[in-house]
Amino acid sequence: MNQESLTGLAGPNGAGEPACRYFVSYTGVRLPLRLVNPIEAAALSNRNTFIRAYFDDRDTLLGFDKLVYGEVELAHRYAYHPSGALRRADIVMLDEDAVTLHFDESGAPTGD
Repeated sequence: MNQESLTGLAGPNGAGEPACRYFVSYTGVRLPLRLVNPIEAAALSNRNTFIRAYFDDRDTLLGFDKLVYGEVELAHRYAYHPSGALRRADIVMLDEDAVTLHFDESGAPTGD
């Protein structure tokens, strides 16, 4: 997955370019994953592994790329219901087929 895959990435209101921020890691098993330990862009040159995350103008996580030695090892892209509950998660892992998960209005998996 590369930067071109971000075409059309926008928040629930569809407005604006996503803001990019960086993190050391993520936590949890529920989607969307929770990103932890923010880092400044200036600190990236000293890191082999980091997360590049994209947020809309309401600070909603739209997706992230986990970079390891410059290669995207894991990528998530999220879409939300108007209520703010997760609607869809597109997940790509290095050397594996992409997976798309769907969620109902309450954020529960639908099995689609």
